[in-house]
Amino acid sequence: MRFSVGCELQYEAITETTLILNIEAQRSSGQRLFEDRYTGPSGDVYEVPETGNRYRRLILAPGTHNFRYRAIVDTHPVRSIPDEVQETPVGKLPFDVLPHLYASRYCPSDLMARFAWRQFGNLGSGHEKVQAICNWIFENVDYLEGSSDGSTSAHDTFTLRAGVCRDFAHLGITLTRAVGIPARFVSAYALELTPQDFHAVFEAYLGGRWYLFDATRLCPIDGIIKIGVGRDAADTAFATYFGQLTGPPKVVTVERLGNVANQEWTVDAVSLSRQ
Repeated sequence: MRFSVGCELQYEAITETTLILNIEAQRSSGQRLFEDRYTGPSGDVYEVPETGNRYRRLILAPGTHNFRYRAIVDTHPVRSIPDEVQETPVGKLPFDVLPHLYASRYCPSDLMARFAWRQFGNLGSGHEKVQAICNWIFENVDYLEGSSDGSTSAHDTFTLRAGVCRDFAHLGITLTRAVGIPARFVSAYALELTPQDFHAVFEAYLGGRWYLFDATRLCPIDGIIKIGVGRDAADTAFATYFGQLTGPPKVVTVERLGNVANQEWTVDAVSLSRQ
Protein backbone atom coordinates (compact mmCIF):
# COMPACT_ATOMS: atom_id res chain seq x y z
CA MET A 1 0.00 0.00 0.00
CA ARG A 2 1.23 3.50 -0.77
CA PHE A 3 0.60 6.49 1.51
CA SER A 4 1.33 10.20 1.56
CA VAL A 5 2.15 11.32 5.11
CA GLY A 6 3.35 14.52 6.65
CA CYS A 7 3.21 17.08 9.40
CA GLU A 8 3.66 20.81 9.98
CA LEU A 9 4.96 22.23 13.26
CA GLN A 10 5.57 25.76 14.45
CA TYR A 11 7.44 26.67 17.62
CA GLU A 12 8.26 29.96 19.30
CA ALA A 13 11.53 29.63 21.22
CA ILE A 14 11.49 31.91 24.26
CA THR A 15 15.15 31.22 25.03
CA GLU A 16 17.79 29.25 23.14
CA THR A 17 16.33 25.75 23.10
CA THR A 18 17.55 22.33 21.98
CA LEU A 19 14.80 20.43 20.15
CA ILE A 20 14.92 16.74 19.22
CA LEU A 21 12.41 15.71 16.56
CA ASN A 22 11.28 12.17 15.71
CA ILE A 23 8.71 12.80 12.95
CA GLU A 24 10.22 11.02 9.93
CA ALA A 25 8.90 7.68 8.71
CA GLN A 26 11.13 4.69 9.23
CA ARG A 27 13.10 2.80 6.61
CA SER A 28 12.62 -0.90 7.32
CA SER A 29 12.13 -4.25 5.62
CA GLY A 30 8.37 -3.72 5.58
CA GLN A 31 8.32 0.01 4.86
CA ARG A 32 10.09 1.81 2.01
CA LEU A 33 10.37 5.57 1.54
CA PHE A 34 9.58 6.47 -2.06
CA GLU A 35 9.93 10.21 -1.40
CA ASP A 36 11.14 11.89 1.78
CA ARG A 37 11.56 15.63 2.44
CA TYR A 38 12.16 17.67 5.57
CA THR A 39 12.01 21.48 5.49
CA GLY A 40 13.11 23.57 8.45
CA PRO A 41 16.10 24.55 10.54
CA SER A 42 19.13 22.37 9.94
CA GLY A 43 20.78 20.30 12.63
CA ASP A 44 22.34 16.95 13.46
CA VAL A 45 20.64 13.87 11.96
CA TYR A 46 20.95 10.37 13.36
CA GLU A 47 19.29 7.06 12.46
CA VAL A 48 19.51 4.46 15.23
CA PRO A 49 20.76 1.17 13.74
CA GLU A 50 18.89 -1.05 16.22
CA THR A 51 15.47 0.58 15.82
CA GLY A 52 15.43 2.62 12.63
CA ASN A 53 14.30 5.69 14.59
CA ARG A 54 15.35 8.90 12.83
CA TYR A 55 16.18 11.87 15.06
CA ARG A 56 16.97 15.51 14.29
CA ARG A 57 18.68 17.59 16.96
CA LEU A 58 18.26 21.34 16.49
CA ILE A 59 19.47 24.33 18.48
CA LEU A 60 16.83 27.04 18.13
CA ALA A 61 17.58 30.70 18.68
CA PRO A 62 14.81 32.82 20.25
CA GLY A 63 12.07 33.44 17.70
CA THR A 64 9.60 31.58 15.45
CA HIS A 65 10.61 28.36 13.70
CA ASN A 66 8.62 26.34 11.15
CA PHE A 67 9.05 22.66 10.34
CA ARG A 68 7.53 20.58 7.57
CA TYR A 69 7.88 16.92 6.69
CA ARG A 70 6.42 15.07 3.70
CA ALA A 71 6.93 11.49 2.53
CA ILE A 72 5.51 8.93 0.14
CA VAL A 73 5.73 5.56 1.87
CA ASP A 74 5.24 2.07 0.49
CA THR A 75 4.27 -0.49 3.14
CA HIS A 76 4.68 -4.23 2.62
CA PRO A 77 3.00 -6.00 5.55
CA VAL A 78 3.25 -9.77 5.82
CA ARG A 79 -0.14 -11.27 6.66
CA SER A 80 -0.21 -14.42 8.78
CA ILE A 81 -3.00 -16.67 10.01
CA PRO A 82 -3.43 -15.76 13.71
CA ASP A 83 -3.83 -19.34 14.97
CA GLU A 84 -0.42 -20.16 13.52
CA VAL A 85 1.38 -17.23 15.21
CA GLN A 86 2.77 -18.66 18.44
CA GLU A 87 4.88 -17.34 21.30
CA THR A 88 8.65 -17.61 21.25
CA PRO A 89 9.90 -19.22 24.49
CA VAL A 90 11.86 -16.76 26.60
CA GLY A 91 14.86 -19.08 26.49
CA LYS A 92 14.97 -18.72 22.70
CA LEU A 93 14.40 -14.98 22.39
CA PRO A 94 17.12 -12.97 20.62
CA PHE A 95 19.11 -10.94 23.14
CA ASP A 96 18.15 -7.65 21.46
CA VAL A 97 14.47 -8.47 22.10
CA LEU A 98 14.86 -9.25 25.82
CA PRO A 99 14.73 -5.58 26.99
CA HIS A 100 11.17 -5.45 25.67
CA LEU A 101 10.20 -8.11 28.18
CA TYR A 102 11.18 -5.97 31.17
CA ALA A 103 9.22 -3.30 33.04
CA SER A 104 9.90 0.28 31.92
CA ARG A 105 8.98 3.81 33.01
CA TYR A 106 5.41 3.84 31.67
CA CYS A 107 4.90 0.08 31.54
CA PRO A 108 5.26 -1.40 35.05
CA SER A 109 4.56 -4.97 34.02
CA ASP A 110 5.94 -6.24 37.34
CA LEU A 111 3.06 -4.53 39.16
CA MET A 112 0.39 -6.12 36.98
CA ALA A 113 1.65 -9.68 36.57
CA ARG A 114 -0.87 -11.27 38.94
CA PHE A 115 -3.86 -9.71 37.15
CA ALA A 116 -2.41 -10.47 33.71
CA TRP A 117 -1.78 -14.14 34.40
CA ARG A 118 -5.18 -14.58 36.05
CA GLN A 119 -7.01 -12.86 33.18
CA PHE A 120 -5.01 -13.99 30.15
CA GLY A 121 -2.56 -16.70 31.21
CA ASN A 122 -4.72 -19.62 30.07
CA LEU A 123 -5.95 -18.06 26.83
CA GLY A 124 -4.22 -19.94 24.05
CA SER A 125 -0.76 -18.96 22.97
CA GLY A 126 0.82 -16.17 21.00
CA HIS A 127 -1.44 -14.03 18.85
CA GLU A 128 -4.66 -15.23 20.50
CA LYS A 129 -3.40 -14.11 23.91
CA VAL A 130 -2.27 -10.65 22.74
CA GLN A 131 -5.52 -10.13 20.86
CA ALA A 132 -7.45 -11.02 24.02
CA ILE A 133 -5.48 -8.33 25.85
CA CYS A 134 -6.42 -5.78 23.17
CA ASN A 135 -10.07 -6.83 23.35
CA TRP A 136 -10.10 -6.44 27.13
CA ILE A 137 -8.60 -2.94 26.91
CA PHE A 138 -11.07 -1.87 24.24
CA GLU A 139 -14.02 -3.16 26.28
CA ASN A 140 -12.91 -1.90 29.70
CA VAL A 141 -11.04 1.38 29.11
CA ASP A 142 -12.76 4.51 27.79
CA TYR A 143 -11.01 6.51 25.08
CA LEU A 144 -11.27 9.95 26.66
CA GLU A 145 -9.34 13.03 25.56
CA GLY A 146 -7.79 14.95 28.44
CA SER A 147 -7.94 12.02 30.86
CA SER A 148 -4.15 11.61 31.03
CA ASP A 149 -0.91 13.55 30.73
CA GLY A 150 2.78 12.96 30.17
CA SER A 151 3.23 11.29 33.55
CA THR A 152 0.40 8.74 33.21
CA SER A 153 1.58 5.13 33.43
CA ALA A 154 -0.19 1.95 32.36
CA HIS A 155 -0.98 1.26 36.02
CA ASP A 156 -2.70 4.67 36.22
CA THR A 157 -4.71 3.90 33.08
CA PHE A 158 -5.71 0.50 34.47
CA THR A 159 -6.92 2.18 37.66
CA LEU A 160 -8.72 5.11 36.00
CA ARG A 161 -10.10 2.99 33.12
CA ALA A 162 -9.64 5.93 30.73
CA GLY A 163 -6.95 7.23 28.42
CA VAL A 164 -5.88 8.07 24.87
CA CYS A 165 -3.94 6.09 22.27
CA ARG A 166 -0.64 6.47 24.13
CA ASP A 167 -2.23 5.02 27.27
CA PHE A 168 -3.94 2.17 25.39
CA ALA A 169 -0.56 1.24 23.89
CA HIS A 170 1.20 1.39 27.26
CA LEU A 171 -1.44 -0.81 28.88
CA GLY A 172 -1.26 -3.31 26.01
CA ILE A 173 2.54 -3.46 26.30
CA THR A 174 2.38 -3.86 30.08
CA LEU A 175 -0.11 -6.73 30.08
CA THR A 176 1.66 -8.45 27.17
CA ARG A 177 5.03 -8.29 28.92
CA ALA A 178 3.41 -9.45 32.16
CA VAL A 179 2.42 -12.78 30.52
CA GLY A 180 5.93 -13.32 29.17
CA ILE A 181 5.67 -11.89 25.63
CA PRO A 182 8.01 -9.05 24.56
CA ALA A 183 6.22 -5.87 23.48
CA ARG A 184 7.29 -2.41 22.35
CA PHE A 185 5.77 1.01 21.76
CA VAL A 186 5.23 2.30 18.20
CA SER A 187 4.64 5.94 17.25
CA ALA A 188 3.08 6.28 13.82
CA TYR A 189 1.19 8.09 11.16
CA ALA A 190 -2.20 6.43 10.87
CA LEU A 191 -4.94 6.41 8.26
CA GLU A 192 -8.50 7.58 9.06
CA LEU A 193 -7.88 9.08 12.50
CA THR A 194 -10.44 11.71 13.45
CA PRO A 195 -9.11 14.25 14.17
CA GLN A 196 -5.87 13.43 12.38
CA ASP A 197 -2.83 13.29 14.67
CA PHE A 198 0.17 11.15 15.44
CA HIS A 199 -0.94 7.74 16.70
CA ALA A 200 0.40 5.20 19.20
CA VAL A 201 0.10 1.42 18.89
CA PHE A 202 2.28 -1.48 19.99
CA GLU A 203 4.04 -4.53 18.65
CA ALA A 204 4.40 -7.99 20.21
CA TYR A 205 7.25 -10.33 19.37
CA LEU A 206 5.71 -13.61 18.21
CA GLY A 207 7.05 -16.42 16.07
CA GLY A 208 10.33 -14.67 15.39
CA ARG A 209 9.01 -11.27 14.25
CA TRP A 210 7.13 -8.19 15.45
CA TYR A 211 3.35 -7.99 14.96
CA LEU A 212 1.28 -4.79 15.16
CA PHE A 213 -1.68 -4.41 17.53
CA ASP A 214 -3.98 -1.44 18.20
CA ALA A 215 -6.32 -1.69 21.18
CA THR A 216 -8.05 1.60 20.26
CA ARG A 217 -9.44 0.27 16.94
CA LEU A 218 -9.32 3.84 15.65
CA CYS A 219 -7.65 3.04 12.33
CA PRO A 220 -7.09 0.03 10.07
CA ILE A 221 -4.05 -1.92 11.22
CA ASP A 222 -2.67 -1.94 7.67
CA GLY A 223 -2.95 1.87 7.60
CA ILE A 224 -0.16 2.37 10.15
CA ILE A 225 3.11 3.96 8.99
CA LYS A 226 5.81 3.58 11.63
CA ILE A 227 7.87 6.53 12.88
CA GLY A 228 9.60 5.24 16.00
CA VAL A 229 9.78 2.18 18.25
CA GLY A 230 11.00 1.85 21.82
CA ARG A 231 10.35 0.46 25.27
CA ASP A 232 7.60 3.05 25.80
CA ALA A 233 6.72 6.63 24.85
CA ALA A 234 9.85 7.98 26.53
CA ASP A 235 11.87 6.56 23.63
CA THR A 236 9.59 7.75 20.82
CA ALA A 237 8.27 11.26 21.53
CA PHE A 238 7.80 13.21 18.30
CA ALA A 239 9.31 16.31 19.96
CA THR A 240 11.49 16.64 23.04
CA TYR A 241 12.95 19.99 24.04
CA PHE A 242 15.33 21.43 26.58
CA GLY A 243 14.51 25.11 27.04
CA GLN A 244 11.27 27.06 26.53
CA LEU A 245 8.91 26.54 23.56
CA THR A 246 5.34 27.48 22.74
CA GLY A 247 3.34 27.11 19.56
CA PRO A 248 0.01 26.29 17.88
CA PRO A 249 -1.29 22.72 17.48
CA LYS A 250 0.54 20.51 15.00
CA VAL A 251 -0.98 19.57 11.64
CA VAL A 252 -0.72 15.91 10.61
CA THR A 253 -1.85 14.47 7.25
CA VAL A 254 -2.21 10.88 6.01
CA GLU A 255 -3.64 9.87 2.63
CA ARG A 256 -3.93 6.48 0.96
CA LEU A 257 -2.58 6.63 -2.60
CA GLY A 258 -3.21 3.04 -3.71
CA ASN A 259 -1.76 -0.45 -3.87
CA VAL A 260 1.85 -1.25 -4.67
CA ALA A 261 3.03 -4.27 -6.62
CA ASN A 262 4.99 -7.13 -5.06
CA GLN A 263 3.44 -6.97 -1.60
CA GLU A 264 3.39 -10.17 0.46
CA TRP A 265 -0.22 -11.20 1.13
CA THR A 266 -2.01 -14.30 2.38
CA VAL A 267 -5.66 -14.06 1.40
CA ASP A 268 -7.54 -15.12 4.54
CA ALA A 269 -5.14 -13.81 7.17
CA VAL A 270 -5.59 -10.90 9.56
CA SER A 271 -2.43 -10.62 11.64
CA LEU A 272 0.00 -8.05 10.26
CA SER A 273 3.75 -8.00 10.64
CA ARG A 274 6.31 -5.43 9.53
CA GLN A 275 9.81 -5.93 10.86
